[in-house]
Amino acid sequence: SYEARRFGVHSAQPVLEADRLCPSAVWIPADHPKYERASAEVRAWLAVQFDAVRPQSIDEFAIAVDAENPDAVRPIAEGIQRGLYEKLGLPSSIGIAPHRVLAKIASDRAKPGGIVLVPPDAASIRDFLAPLPARAIPGVGPKTEALLRAAGVNTIGELAACRPSELAGRVGPFAHELVAIARGRGRDPVERESGPRSRSTDRTFPQDVDRWEEVEPAVHELARDLAGSLEKEGLRYTTVAVAFRWSDFSRSQRSRSLGAAHEGPDSLSLAATRLARELWDTERSGRGRSIRTISVKTERLSERRHKQVSLDAFVQSSPPTGPPPVGPRTPQ
Repeated sequence: SYEARRFGVHSAQPVLEADRLCPSAVWIPADHPKYERASAEVRAWLAVQFDAVRPQSIDEFAIAVDAENPDAVRPIAEGIQRGLYEKLGLPSSIGIAPHRVLAKIASDRAKPGGIVLVPPDAASIRDFLAPLPARAIPGVGPKTEALLRAAGVNTIGELAACRPSELAGRVGPFAHELVAIARGRGRDPVERESGPRSRSTDRTFPQDVDRWEEVEPAVHELARDLAGSLEKEGLRYTTVAVAFRWSDFSRSQRSRSLGAAHEGPDSLSLAATRLARELWDTERSGRGRSIRTISVKTERLSERRHKQVSLDAFVQSSPPTGPPPVGPRTPQ
C-alpha cells in the first residue's frame, strides 16, 4: 500500500525485509482470481464508454479519446475515476498524453488517485520529462539504471541529450528506443479494431530472472489472467504465442496453432508453458541470459456462440458512498 511505502516498503521486496521496515503492517494473502475478475469488470465498464480500450496489464488500460483541445480530456478522465469508484469501488490514477508510453509515465506520476495531463506540444512534453529520473521510463530496471548512471545519465533530460549510437555501447540496442522516448517520441496510438484479432498480456520483472522456477509460475499466472479476460469478452483462441525480452533487450518468440478454437485457462496455460519451456531451452541454453519481460499472446480469436452477461451483472448492488480519492494534478 502507499501507506507502507512511506516506511521504505516496495514491490518485489523480500517479506522479511518489508516486515522489518514496517512491523505494524497487516499482511493480506494474494487473491489472483479476485484480481482477474476485477480486471475484467474494469475492462467491461470501459468498453461500454469507449470504442478503443486496450489492456496493458491486469491493472492498466489504454484508451483512445478524440478531443481537439487537450484540456477537454480532463473532465473525461475525472468521469472515468468517478465511474470506476461508484460502480466498482476502485480508485484509479490516470495519465493523459499523446501516446501510450508517455501516458504510462504520466499515470505513474499521478499515483495515488490523481490525474496528470501532458499537453501534446514539444515544449510541454520536454518540460514534463526532463526532470524525471531515467528509471521512470517503462522497462528501465535497476541494471539499466546502473548502466545509465555509469554513463553519467541520471535524468530523462540527460538521456534525451545523448547520441543513441554512443549510448548503445553502454546499454545495447535498446539505447535508440530509450533516447526516442526521452525525446517524447511515440508511435503507439490506441487503434480501434473492426473485430477481435489478438489479445496479450505481459509482465516485466523488477529484477531480471535466470531460473526456470521463477519463469514457469509467471507464465502460468499470465495465461490465467489472459484466459479470464477472454472469457469475459466471450472470445476463444486458436493460436498461442510466448515471447521473452532478455536482459540485453533482444527478443525471442515462439507460437503454435492449436488446430481448433479453445477457451479456458487450462489449455492456454499448458500451451503457453510448453512454448516458454521451448524458448528457455533453445534460446537461453549456453548463453547465460536472464529474462526481463515475459508476454503471452492469443491470436486468431473467434466469438463464442453465447454472449457474456451485461455490464449490470458486474456492478455492485451497494456501491461505496462518498467521493472517490481523486486529486487532479498537473506536471511540476
